Amino acid sequence: MGVGGKFWELLKPYARREGFDFLRDKKVAIDLSFWIVQHETAIKNRARNPHLRLTFFRTINLFSKFGAFPVFVLDGTPSPLKSQARIARFFRFSGIDTSTSTGVEEGVSKERNSAFSKCVDDCVELLELLGMPVLKANGEAEALCAQLNKDGHVDACITADSDAFLFGATCVIKCLRPNSKEPFECYNMSDIEAGLGVKRKHLIAISLLVGNDHDLNGVQGIGLDKALRFVQRFSEDEILNRLYEIGKGDVLLFQDRVRYVDDVIPCSDESSPKPRQSHCSFCGHPGSKTAHSKFSCEYCVTANSVGCLKKSQRFQCNCLSCDKVRKENDQKKHENWWIKVCNMIAVESNFPNDEIIEMYMGNNHRMFTEDGSLLAWGDPKTELVVDFLAYHQSWQRSFVRQRILPMLSTMYLREMARNPNKTLLVGQYEFHSIQRVKIRYGHQSYVVKWKKAISGELSCAVPVERSNMQEEECTEVDDEPVDLLDDSIDPQIHVDGCCILTDESPALVCLAFPKEVVKFIQEKELKEMKRRKTSMIKSEGSSEMSELSKPQGVQLSITEFYRSTKIQSQAKPGEDLAKLSYNPGDGSSKQKRKVSSPNLSKAVRRRLFFG
Repeated sequence: MGVGGKFWELLKPYARREGFDFLRDKKVAIDLSFWIVQHETAIKNRARNPHLRLTFFRTINLFSKFGAFPVFVLDGTPSPLKSQARIARFFRFSGIDTSTSTGVEEGVSKERNSAFSKCVDDCVELLELLGMPVLKANGEAEALCAQLNKDGHVDACITADSDAFLFGATCVIKCLRPNSKEPFECYNMSDIEAGLGVKRKHLIAISLLVGNDHDLNGVQGIGLDKALRFVQRFSEDEILNRLYEIGKGDVLLFQDRVRYVDDVIPCSDESSPKPRQSHCSFCGHPGSKTAHSKFSCEYCVTANSVGCLKKSQRFQCNCLSCDKVRKENDQKKHENWWIKVCNMIAVESNFPNDEIIEMYMGNNHRMFTEDGSLLAWGDPKTELVVDFLAYHQSWQRSFVRQRILPMLSTMYLREMARNPNKTLLVGQYEFHSIQRVKIRYGHQSYVVKWKKAISGELSCAVPVERSNMQEEECTEVDDEPVDLLDDSIDPQIHVDGCCILTDESPALVCLAFPKEVVKFIQEKELKEMKRRKTSMIKSEGSSEMSELSKPQGVQLSITEFYRSTKIQSQAKPGEDLAKLSYNPGDGSSKQKRKVSSPNLSKAVRRRLFFG
């Protein structure tokens, strides 16, 4: 949708991949119809009411995980041209020939179908319960998103309609992938201007030539590349005026301007080269073949200076006359191309369409006050959200409360950063400590521990009639099967008895609880120092350990084992030989072998053995 042709492919080289903190503390306008269509296409027939499911999860993520302030924009009453184009697109996709249809332009309904309108109403009701601002445009939703962006009310807009640039948007986020290191595919108008050399009015002219949501056909025979080449020849101030001139049939006036702008043919004077002279058919240089057969020309250099070299298959002469002829041919080709494009434009009736240009250039998509009072974010009505999703999605109430908790904790931290006080999170949890630093998809977050307040404080802060609901919030629930499209796994919440753990932004936690963050950083540094010191001591002790002081229970090798037993069985040095030969009556060979020693001579051992 938007500009015809593969317009997004043209802008693809100038896209930026932005990280998690790109939208932190920024306002962003969202085309709600784009979200609904995207959700229905992605997980249709795979989940119950996918438009409510993903609107809920993405709103929670956008508000808490990415720290943005979302503003949702609805489509108003479409223009008659948009309604006719919508019917024509339906007939085209259905294979119906509209050339013989007489009722395409008559009796066209300006409203969406009832099923889509019901999806929009359901999402609006959910968003209002979550406290998100919802605006309705006079016409197109992307037009109001672009106006909010252009006037500075929001910092970016999320839509897949490329004509948001035509309405004046300066920053458009086309794709949102939460489970990646760089979740935002962002297009800045400044990058497009620097890369393609076109501005807002140039893009409007391109949409008029190739087609748009209000005129699907455009100019017959002109594609995106041809339209881009055409509009690049003019400045932003004159491009639309030139289209008016060509549309009126002033092609000859425009042809003279093209010849003057290109200026590729030098002015004729006495020093200009003569018309192209005859060339040799053998070498291809100026002159005759007969003359070149006897002596080589000045362009050919041979060893014996007899004859010229035969020209190659793709030979091109670079003499002055040939160069002039090539420039004249290029100029004629260029002029013919421009005349052909101008004739294509001139034959179109009612071109350019003033209504489409006024629609793109207008700034009356909705009136705003200077202070932007319509953009206000309120507190979510938790109980009504729980009832709404329990009815429409058949979710357990504890599951809904657990999933909405990141939004509540983010709002609590923002309020504490603005006005520190002793209020409790959801009326019963107080900030306890920072457990650790968590890194996911290259993004750091603090795992914050919230502890349930004591009964005395709890009874003062929480009404009695809500005590049952709050007790249920502490219960642990089973998560639904994880789907990459519903983003329900981020941010994560862990329930542990009377404590809960949530993933929070380090910058936001630092603003809300600066002392606790400093304490956590100091404790982390102290633990790191102890760990390094312990590792150094272990490394030094292991290097000083001798080989003999091996731990018990380790099996020795066979050589080490027999070496140790042999040393124990050897006789002690200095032992008296008489003691060894005592008890002469005992002449057994075993006893003699026991007293034998390798330190005795062979003759002595023989006497001991044989008496």
